[in-house]
Amino acid sequence: MALFGTDGIRGSAGSADSLLNPNLVNAIGVASGIVFQEQAQILIGRDTRKSGLEIERALIAGLTSVGVNVTLIGVIPTPGLAHLVLTRKADAAIMITASHNPASDNGIKIFGSNGQKIADEIEQEIEQLIENKSRVKISKEGSVVKDENGRNDYITYLLSTISKPLNGITVVVDCAHGSASTYAPEVLKRAGSEVIVIGASPDGENINKGCGSTHLDLLAEKVLQSGADLGIAHDGDADRALLIDGQGKIVDGDALLALLAISAKKKGELPGNKIVATVMSNLGFLNKMKDEGITVEVSSVGDRYVLELMLANQIYFGGEQSGHVILRKFATTGDGILTALHILELIANGEAKAENLSEIFSSYPQVLLNIPVADKEKVLTSAGLKVATKSAESDLGNNGRILIRASGTEQLIRVMVEADTESKANAIAKKLADAVESASNA
Repeated sequence: MALFGTDGIRGSAGSADSLLNPNLVNAIGVASGIVFQEQAQILIGRDTRKSGLEIERALIAGLTSVGVNVTLIGVIPTPGLAHLVLTRKADAAIMITASHNPASDNGIKIFGSNGQKIADEIEQEIEQLIENKSRVKISKEGSVVKDENGRNDYITYLLSTISKPLNGITVVVDCAHGSASTYAPEVLKRAGSEVIVIGASPDGENINKGCGSTHLDLLAEKVLQSGADLGIAHDGDADRALLIDGQGKIVDGDALLALLAISAKKKGELPGNKIVATVMSNLGFLNKMKDEGITVEVSSVGDRYVLELMLANQIYFGGEQSGHVILRKFATTGDGILTALHILELIANGEAKAENLSEIFSSYPQVLLNIPVADKEKVLTSAGLKVATKSAESDLGNNGRILIRASGTEQLIRVMVEADTESKANAIAKKLADAVESASNA
């Protein structure tokens, strides 16, 4: 039984026939409780999805039935929960979220006592316990309490990580009707910014709907219309941030990482002059880092893999193009609000200009296509796709690159093509997408 993907468990929720139905969620609670043992202290947080409360109840039932003590944090960004598991000295934390997915989905992310997502081996142990329908004898059923101070403690911590007020900077923040809604605006205001808020009226069903980091048009329009210095977009659980600069242009995770890394190197705060990025990072970003004398270690897609490589090589800055940026001095996972604060601090210090953040390097045109398939492994190993890929690589030569991979959270094959012109990138991506579809239908 394979439940865990690259970012926890994720799937449909809210009905008896959903992947995350009460019976399975209860079993996840039982299995997790067995792994972390009787009398363990486990925190539970969630985003704003309607299904989150039902999942929370089923998790509580499963965990307490095997003697685990549960502390409810309520609605909180994922990185906030990762922070609290450390400060509360808890044994684990479970976040109920499907990140950037629509409200019809939900998910479960589990963090260990170190504030990091649990290892593959622990995920496999949980899956095996669920499959075997394991139970244990307990001496005492677990308790449930609410933590009334988690929200303020996390906000206070975020503010403590910057040393300069952000006065004079006007920002638009799009909270995606998610976890950031009651966190990001307050943090930015208390830091000194003038704040215009959109996407901060969650109703349980509008999370990520036409807003947030996956729908940036609304934010770009608001930045230009209001004359704000820049915009910040979060996803449903606020573990990522993408920005819109003063020209209305997108500042993605590559650009954010480049801005932070270059600043840190100038200050002598970039150990080994190394950072971590993923295989999805733009070729323009990689060339810029080379020009700046910064070595890029490359990981698989997923902030957990970014962090693993950071830890293995004592690297303090890492991230993904999608906006997950890890500042290891301050956090154990991607944190969108933290990232935004530190970019704004660069602006306040005069190290960057809000109107042209997107121009930190020249991006290669990049096309990303998501193709639904029934069998990801079958497609990736097909001879036809291999031939098409080799032909495309020959066409590109040294002026671009190709990445074809299976989504870790959805039944999709992702095709990414970079080329020196957008038309070439589009043409090659279309050919490869056709090859994926042919392999899927074979």
